[in-house]
Parts: sequence; structure tokens; C-alpha cells
Amino acid sequence: MGKLLPWFAVAAAALLVSGIVWALAFAPSDYQQGNSFRIIYIHVPSAILAQSCYMLMAIAGAIGLIWKMKVADMVAKSSAPIGATMALLALVTGAIWGKPTWGSWWVWDARLTSMLILLFLYLGVIALNSAIESEATAAQATAVLALVGLVNIPIIKYSVEWWNTLHQPATFTLTERPAMPADMWVPLLVMVIGFYCFFAVSLMLRTRNEILHRERRARWVRELIEKQ
Repeated sequence: MGKLLPWFAVAAAALLVSGIVWALAFAPSDYQQGNSFRIIYIHVPSAILAQSCYMLMAIAGAIGLIWKMKVADMVAKSSAPIGATMALLALVTGAIWGKPTWGSWWVWDARLTSMLILLFLYLGVIALNSAIESEATAAQATAVLALVGLVNIPIIKYSVEWWNTLHQPATFTLTERPAMPADMWVPLLVMVIGFYCFFAVSLMLRTRNEILHRERRARWVRELIEKQ
């Protein structure tokens, strides 16, 4: 973990800075939305990462629940605040984009509502971890909640196809070429990768801190502190 951390940190900084500069200074404006569309360079990566982070949290929780792996429980616990931040960022940037586009900060659109439910699921996991004193019991409870909440992920993804929604379809798909020109979607792809690198850095740092906290009475932790 310690060896990978600097590499991901440098990659995250380079990708996010270059992506933001490219998106704001060099990407052309949209023919319909003008410059207001540029919010997608934050909105789309944060929305994608919020869903990916939840799936990782649920998978890690399931591994901890089934195979009793403490590291998996720590990863699941460490993922929740990051995912909640990304979900909140996606909702806020979506509202900023929605005001000039739809004429309203918020509509009870299927995609928006399911993203709000995702944020509530994250907050529920965080609340359970804080409310239950036993780490093992908290890990089991949050794992069950995370697994139940997985049903919301396909709803978020396919909501624009299942229902008549105001939200536009997905920007990226694995089977179709992006509709926007390359000088608009390439910086978006750079931002998405940059967000994932940032997530890796944040997750490694939080997981390392969680390990040190849980093993604070262990001899190797005391020796590590003494070397600092």
C-alpha cells in the first residue's frame, strides 16, 4: 500500500489538473447548453465514482461477512465517507447544471431520486458504524445494509431507459461511441480516470488509518510510532 500511494497521488494530481484545464480552457462550448455544460467534467466522474464506490463497499462487506476478513471490513468502512462525498458532489453539481437547463434546482426525476437514495444509503452505513460499539457487529450490520442497497445501482444506471426522465442518457457506454466530439469527451475521460486515482489514494489512506486505529495496542504499531 505504501509503495503504491505516491504513484496514485501523482497520477491523480496530474490527471485532475490537466483535465480541468483542458475542460475549461480548450474544450469547445456545447451548441445547445453553451458553457454551462462544463459542469459535467465534475458531475459525471463524481456520479460514476459514487456508484463504483458503493459496489466496492458492498463487495468488501460481503467478503467480510462470509469469510470474516477484517481487512475487507476496514475497506468497506473506509469506502463509505468517500462514496457519500462523491454522491453529494454529484447531486450538487447536478443541481447547478439543472437550474439553467431545466429551470429548476431539483426535480423528482428518477435518476436524481435514485442518486439521493444512494446518498442516504451511504449515510445509513456511516451512522451504523458510528452507533454500534462492537466493530464486528457494526461490520455485519453495514454489510447487510450495503448488500440490500445494491438493488439501487441498476436503478440509477437504467432509470433514463426504464422511465421517461429529464436526465440525459449516459455519456459513456461500453458498446457505443460517444456522441460528443473527441475534444469534449477526451478531457471527460481524463477526469474520470483522475477521480478513480484520487479515490484509490483516499481509500488507501483511510484504510491504513483504520488498520492503525484497530491495531493500536499491537506491538508492531507501537514500534512504528516510535520510529516516526
